[in-house]
Amino acid sequence: MRSVQRGLLAAGVGMAANLVLAIIKIVTGIVGNSYALIADGIESAADIISSLVVWTGLKISTLPADSNHPYGHGKAESIAGLIVALALLAAALFIAVQSLREIVTPHHAPAWFTLLVLALVIAAKETLFRFVVQVGDELASSAVQGDAWHHRSDAITSAAAFVGITIALIGGEGYESADDWAALLACVVIASNGARVFRTALSEIMDAAVGETTQGEIRQIAAGVPGVVRIEKCRVRKSGLGLLVEIHIEVDGDLSVRRGHAIAHVVTDRLKASAHSVQHVLAHIEPAAEATPQPP
Repeated sequence: MRSVQRGLLAAGVGMAANLVLAIIKIVTGIVGNSYALIADGIESAADIISSLVVWTGLKISTLPADSNHPYGHGKAESIAGLIVALALLAAALFIAVQSLREIVTPHHAPAWFTLLVLALVIAAKETLFRFVVQVGDELASSAVQGDAWHHRSDAITSAAAFVGITIALIGGEGYESADDWAALLACVVIASNGARVFRTALSEIMDAAVGETTQGEIRQIAAGVPGVVRIEKCRVRKSGLGLLVEIHIEVDGDLSVRRGHAIAHVVTDRLKASAHSVQHVLAHIEPAAEATPQPP
């Protein structure tokens, strides 16, 4: 199984960065009269909890199998991804509601120095997003990927606030709520990303099949084992950071049970040694109608 240390590191770095940025944004928003920046800071504070959920989910997913969880604890990672996705959707709703409230409430334009803070936040969050999403892709972790999109959503809302505040400062009277409108538009992007992460995590929890490319490669590896005539069935699902495989292997029907069992063992070993992070293989041996090897 792939190491989760980088995933834990990414979640830890995210928690530390969000804590610092949340304080900076909330204080600057209060002093600089920018509700968009305050809301952004509140979202960063909420992101600390999301990163903690990811960190906890990854830790639990690495626990070994036991009598109550014979297939391991991998689903904890997918559950963490689902929670993070819901947090993204909740953040989008929260910012949208607060932005609408500020739009209908007369207020002064934000101070110019809020732009400097937003520029810093955008750079920091985009850098953090690129680091975390790379780790998430390496681990094929929906939870870590969701955490990465929390950072990207923060960068998006900050960029929207930057544009809105710039318009408010340039436009003057009558444009005071421009940053609130910008924050409202950013909610659409955040909600879209939240829905995408939600679908991925839910599919994993529901034991949806992995992509056809991955299934095809696994079938090809198994079919390349000497003695395998054909792969009759192959079912692959994701659990945590690894894959669970159920495969039906056809062999020469005249082989001994011992020989068929040995072939199944070789198939299992090759799949677990592959780059697909296969954690468990259930290999079922069946007699082939003919002994001529066929492509998978």
